Amino acid sequence: MDGCPSTPLFTFGVIADIQYADLEDGFNYSRTRKRFYRSSLQLLKNAQRSWAESAVRPEFILQLGDIIDGFNKGHGASERALDTVLREFSVPAEVHHVWGNHEFYNFSRSALLRSRLNSSALHRDRELSGDVYAYSFSPAPGFTFVVLDAYDVSLLGREPSSEQYGQAMDLIKLYNNNDDLNCPPVLEGLQRRFTMFNGGFGQEQLDWLHALLTASDDKRDRVTIFSHVPVHPGSTDPICLAWNYEELLAVIRAHSSVVCYMAGHSHDGGYCQDKDTGVHHVTIDGVIETPPDSDAFSTVSVYADRMVLKGEGRVEDRVFLFPS
Repeated sequence: MDGCPSTPLFTFGVIADIQYADLEDGFNYSRTRKRFYRSSLQLLKNAQRSWAESAVRPEFILQLGDIIDGFNKGHGASERALDTVLREFSVPAEVHHVWGNHEFYNFSRSALLRSRLNSSALHRDRELSGDVYAYSFSPAPGFTFVVLDAYDVSLLGREPSSEQYGQAMDLIKLYNNNDDLNCPPVLEGLQRRFTMFNGGFGQEQLDWLHALLTASDDKRDRVTIFSHVPVHPGSTDPICLAWNYEELLAVIRAHSSVVCYMAGHSHDGGYCQDKDTGVHHVTIDGVIETPPDSDAFSTVSVYADRMVLKGEGRVEDRVFLFPS
């Protein structure tokens, strides 16, 4: 690419919604899309082989959540399935695991905090209290990456007696009167997001992010945020939006340091650039609904003025110029 140095400052890999299970192929909740439970492991192997053989190996991997499928729980196979998938992360690079709804179908929040899916152990500079799974790290001078917990306020992974569960139930019941809370409350529009498989960001987490971004603004850092659930309506089907996406967007829009927000959850992927801030919102296509003869992962090369995403299979190539 003209004007783009040949050697990036650093690179990283991205993969989303593997949802592995040792089961025959099935379908999504509405039975409109096929899911390839076993072959998702082979697609992860394809990604790992590509990263390992790359001339410039990624310095870290972002695993954007739903690493194993919820069906494992009913078969008593959660731990076995997780062990199987984690063995395939063979590239000698740090993996940052995001927690999605399927993590909570399989494990309690307290169990996840004790598991190998807790990637925050090496990043204890965070000031969040309790069990909110959010942290930041810097892969290179001038760059900050932030992991957010999109199920902080949720009916998933929270004890029914907890404050977060109570907040989640009060919120979802304002919009969704269905007996099955995984069924969207309306057929069209943004209100479809009020389902049990989504969640939201608590006030403490929003305040923490605001403080972190304020410091990043002062340092003129470039900040990339990643979580399981998208927060921009232009980057996803409304059924996959975070409950309080507007609050998270308001925090992002108040700061000049944010350049990109990455998510999974919506298996068809998506992209938009915020017209007010220039921030890139990208949703990575899910492995679980990718046919065995294709792929769904990407490698991102980071330069001083842009990120270049090289997609494989279903994932489109994209260039994210940093907002000026």
